[in-house]
Amino acid sequence: MKESKDKYRRGIFIVTYSRTKEGIKYLILKRKLHWKGGEFPKGGLKKGEKVLNALKRELKEETGFAPLRIKKFSYSGKYDYYKIYSDRPGIKGQSFSLFAAEIDFGKIRLDKVEHSDYKWLGFEKAIKKLTWQNQKKCLKIVNDWLKKD
Repeated sequence: MKESKDKYRRGIFIVTYSRTKEGIKYLILKRKLHWKGGEFPKGGLKKGEKVLNALKRELKEETGFAPLRIKKFSYSGKYDYYKIYSDRPGIKGQSFSLFAAEIDFGKIRLDKVEHSDYKWLGFEKAIKKLTWQNQKKCLKIVNDWLKKD
């Protein structure tokens, strides 16, 4: 049996975008809780919560918006936290499934506990703002899909 420190929190990555006159813009959030840097909306599933309900909840919490369109991708992964967090006892990292969500372009209502700022950016600038390689890969997957869509 694995020790509890080997547990991964189930989660979702939500590459969030909007269609504008200038083309597709991606929402990049400035993280301040647990680490500092750029990310897109993401989060863990609550016990017994369905994935789509978690996606809608996380988007509402982190942006103030409901999704206009949702796309699930067959890409998933997991990562270790670089330290153990006191608010996540027994959890060493997070697994994720990739989704894209279109929302209305505009002013975001941030979750002030987790994020301090946001930017709407085109692909080239957005990918440079993301902190983690797994999120950069996810953004590329969604961007490639949107170019064909």
